[in-house]
Amino acid sequence: MSIPAQVLLVCSNVPDLECAKKLSRHLLEQQLVACVNILPAVHSMYRWQGVLEEASEVMLQIKTTQARYAEVEAAIKALHPYEVPEIIAFPVTEGASAYLDWVRQETNKDRNV
Repeated sequence: MSIPAQVLLVCSNVPDLECAKKLSRHLLEQQLVACVNILPAVHSMYRWQGVLEEASEVMLQIKTTQARYAEVEAAIKALHPYEVPEIIAFPVTEGASAYLDWVRQETNKDRNV
C-alpha cells in the first residue's frame, strides 16, 4: 500500500487581480495545482530594504502536493513581478479525505487528461 502524496497549501501575494489570474491560470493549465483561491483587498505592511512599506495586494491560496512543489515555486518565481515573491508552503495535516484525494488526483503527473 502506497502512502498518499502530502498535500500542501502554498500562499503568495501578488500586486493585483490581473497578475493573480494570470499566475493562477498558468499553474492550473500546467496541472501543477488543483485549485487557487484569489483573495482580493489584502493590505500588507512590511519592511523592505530597511524601509517600512504598505501595499494593497491580492493573496493566493494554492493547493498542490509536495511532489509538485518545486515546479510550483519555479513557476511563481518566473511569472511573479516582485524581486522576492512571498512563497510559503504549509503541509495539510488534516482535511476531508475526498477533497485531499481530489488535490492529489488533479496534480498527479501520470493522470490522463
